[in-house]
Parts: sequence; structure tokens; C-alpha cells
Amino acid sequence: MLDFISAILAALRVFFRGRRDSALEILALRQQLGVFKRKHPRPNLRSFDRLFWTVLRRIWPGWAAALIIVKPETVVRWHRTGFRLYWRWRSRASSRGRPKITAEIQALIRRMAEENPVWGAPKIHGELLKLGFSVSERTVARYLRRVQRRGDPSKRWLTFLRNHREVIVALDFFTVPTLTFQLLYCFFAIEHGRRRILHFNATCHPTGEWVLQQLRETFPEAGQYRYVILDRDSKFDVQIITFLKATGVKPRRTSIRSPWQNGTAERWVGSCRRELLDHIIPLNEEHLRRLIRDYVRYYHEDRVHDSLGKDTPNGRAIEVKPSPQARVISGARLGGLHHRYYWQQAA
Repeated sequence: MLDFISAILAALRVFFRGRRDSALEILALRQQLGVFKRKHPRPNLRSFDRLFWTVLRRIWPGWAAALIIVKPETVVRWHRTGFRLYWRWRSRASSRGRPKITAEIQALIRRMAEENPVWGAPKIHGELLKLGFSVSERTVARYLRRVQRRGDPSKRWLTFLRNHREVIVALDFFTVPTLTFQLLYCFFAIEHGRRRILHFNATCHPTGEWVLQQLRETFPEAGQYRYVILDRDSKFDVQIITFLKATGVKPRRTSIRSPWQNGTAERWVGSCRRELLDHIIPLNEEHLRRLIRDYVRYYHEDRVHDSLGKDTPNGRAIEVKPSPQARVISGARLGGLHHRYYWQQAA
């Protein structure tokens, strides 16, 4: 502020001096400004400096000729910035305008959009009205643009799996090394409804004809199943897809690098490895088939599943204690890796 007052006093002094002295002083000042202009880095301008040039631009037509430190376009940009700040301040001060929606309504809009991917602003607005919230449909539509997970493909896929799980079968492969370092390819088919294993087999050479034969054994005739989920493995070629469609089921391939879309099959592979294959070394194909047959029997009849309400795929009845003297005994499964417990009448 003191610099500005000093500049005003110096300007007033010019009116009381001779023309020769004023011209020489202006020449000296311009020479120094020329040197100052070459200074690096460029000097920083304060807000008051910007305000000074913005006001000077409005009251003096020759303002652009006196500019040295900045360009005329910079001063114009300062003026436009000040104009925007002014009207932003006026808008804040005004009490008029549409009121903001509360955080509760924002959370409800986000929740409805995520839980109902196909809902638009009209339906969500109607639900809010039925809950007693006063909000316009245009406000709901404007806020929906900021909901990033609206229409998430993963939710549509999970909804499809839940609604059709009784008629869905999943196919997949996994590998098991033998004692002689031979790699066996294991094919299996599992239904989504009760998590039953419909078919299992293993081979060293999973050719297209071999896979086709496994599908013939899995779907001997048109049954209750309508959809088959499979990944993009090259073993599931055009011949396999054609056979599935001829059988009456619709193949649904998962997306690239999306094993979660075939989660039921992936979870069974994980269970089979943790509960059996991580504890044994198969000798050959026949040995692996026998082990897996025993595991599938245990899996269907004895092993409880969280997704089935702590029940087994084949349904396991709840045993009632037959008498006060009865005791709980265990039966070994899979060579003692697992056990089943039941009541035994005391002798």
C-alpha cells in the first residue's frame, strides 16, 4: 500500500516540474524497467497489483502502451477472473435458488441406484416421494450422473446367476501333477442349485473329441438345465458350443480374466485342493479318479455348505439324540482326512 501511495505522489510531482526533467526521468525509468524485464525468474504480482491494472484498464484508454511486466491479454484475463469471482460472491449472498438436498437423500439415491441398476430418475424419484421426501425429479437425475457404480455389469451378472441358479451348470478344467510329474487335466461339471457334481473325469490329452464325450455323459438328454457357464479355454471350441446348443442349453462364456464369473466352479476347485489334493500325490489317472470319486461322495453326503444353509447337496437329516446314554462317534472319510459324526445307541 505504501508503494502505491508513493507512486501517486511521484505522479503529482510531475505537474510541478519542467518538461525536460520529466522526459529525462521517464527515459531513465524506462531503461531500468527494460533491465528489470530481463530478470529471471519473473517478479510475482500481488492481488493489489492485479486490481490496480484492472481498474486502470477501465479508466485509461492508453493502458496497454505502458505495460512492460505483463501482456495485455493477462490483464484482460485478470478482469474476467474478477468478474467471475464477483458474481460467485453475489450468488452466495443471494438467498434465492433451489435448496441443496440433504446427505440422507443423497445416500438414498446412491443406494437405490446401486441396488437397482436398471432404475432411472423417474423410478427413484417415485420411491423417494413414497418415503415422504420432497425432491424434484430433475435434481435426482442430476445427482445420478455422479453415481459411478450405477449400472455395474457385475451386479447384472450376479443377478442373472441368482435368478437362474436352478437351471445353470458350470464347466471347468484344473490340472493335477502325478508322482511321475505327469500333468493330468481334470474336467468337471457342477450345478448351481445344490452344488452337485454332475460329472468328473481326468486325462493326459484333453482333445476335442474327449471333451465332447464328457459332455455327452453330462447331458445324456434334454433335462432341466438351460444355461452352461464356461470360460474362454481353447478346449471349449466351436464344436463344443455347437453340441451344447443342439442339446438345448445356452452356453454363456465368462469375460476375459474374470474367474469370479464362474465362482461356483472355482470354489469347488479350491475346496477339492484344500481338502484332498494338497494332502495326497496321485499315482496315475485311475488313482486320481478313485480319489475324486471318494471326495465327491463325501462332498455330496457328508460335507456341509454355507451356501446351502449348513446342509449337504444331497440333503443330510438332523439326527436326534436317541437316548440319554447315546454317545457321539465319528466315521473316517477320505482315509481319515475328514470325519462324519453321528449318534450311536449305547449298548
